[in-house]
Amino acid sequence: MTPRVVEPPAQLGMGVSVYPSATAMVWPGERHAHEAVAVPGVRLAPGDALMEVELATVCDSDIEMVQGHRPAPTPLVLGHEQIGRVVALGRGGAKTTDGHRLALGQRVVWSAAVPCGRCARCRRGLSQKCLSLQKYGHERMRRGWELSGGFATHTHVLAGTPIVPVPEGVPAEILAPASCSTATVVAALEAAEAIVPLEGALVLVAGAGMSGLTAAALASDAGARVVVADEAPERREAALAFGAAGAADPGASPETKTGLAHVLAKVGGKASAPTIALELSGSAGGARSLIGALDAGGVLVVVGSLSPGPELAVAPEQLVNRLLTIRGVHNYTPRHLERAVRFLVENADRFPFAEQVGTVFPLAEVDAALAATGYPRVGVRP
Repeated sequence: MTPRVVEPPAQLGMGVSVYPSATAMVWPGERHAHEAVAVPGVRLAPGDALMEVELATVCDSDIEMVQGHRPAPTPLVLGHEQIGRVVALGRGGAKTTDGHRLALGQRVVWSAAVPCGRCARCRRGLSQKCLSLQKYGHERMRRGWELSGGFATHTHVLAGTPIVPVPEGVPAEILAPASCSTATVVAALEAAEAIVPLEGALVLVAGAGMSGLTAAALASDAGARVVVADEAPERREAALAFGAAGAADPGASPETKTGLAHVLAKVGGKASAPTIALELSGSAGGARSLIGALDAGGVLVVVGSLSPGPELAVAPEQLVNRLLTIRGVHNYTPRHLERAVRFLVENADRFPFAEQVGTVFPLAEVDAALAATGYPRVGVRP
């Protein structure tokens, strides 16, 4: 039975009942299985929205939290990559990032985070580092915001959350990762392009997971020549389907066909040193090798290092003598989410994004989804 709203809000703070009850899969903590919790109603504040989740995808950070590699305030509802439909609105309604009012039944994606829009960082354009930031799938479950993550039948989207409409007909498997992976890669490439133009650049991407494949597609579409480095042969093969001009094995001998130096020379010709490098694998060793590979005036953007790990030792004279820039990117701003959605919609038939969601699990089997391996993404469908 499809859940339906039976009591729409009529005044400030009035509750919204859903029948059958909304269900959230709550993670109690490490070494514990998820528990299904019924949420029969929510209280929507002005500007809030209740979304019925169509599909959520499992991000690497979800897995890292469950495995204990990242701290997590439990109990919580994981999941921050999802697509859904508007089923209820708080007083005054809510708006999309382009200023249009949301309509009931509208298909949308929403940001992984809720900025305040008023603090010093938000005013500086760093809303992803808002001083009072709240993140879907990362906050302890609390009274009044029980539906706070994507692994649920519904998500309670708070006022101020960037929301982007998406068209019918584009598969949910393509659009769900926009809320994290795609938008973050858009932000990373923007950070790189502030130093080196993408068009005509030789770009080296470390890691061919969901973010690495997305980076290959975005950068090649912008006119760059892209080399992706990954140890897994099947991932290197996938990178070629996403626009990479070459794929290298970082562990192979340089002189072999899959060696990094050989592939860079084949793709770059005389200009075989990349001017842009993206670290998307989360490996400190990968970041060090990228610094060594960069051409003078190049930029390294570090994205994948979200969990505590070894320090990245860089000799200051390397930065000075080679005019290098190192930038860190974490999350994104509303404009990056808009660009992510636009790219996915316009290129839905060009790159095999949908195929990267290897399998889809029912909501009750979220533990199996988190344990699944071998795919850039798996899905969870209520």
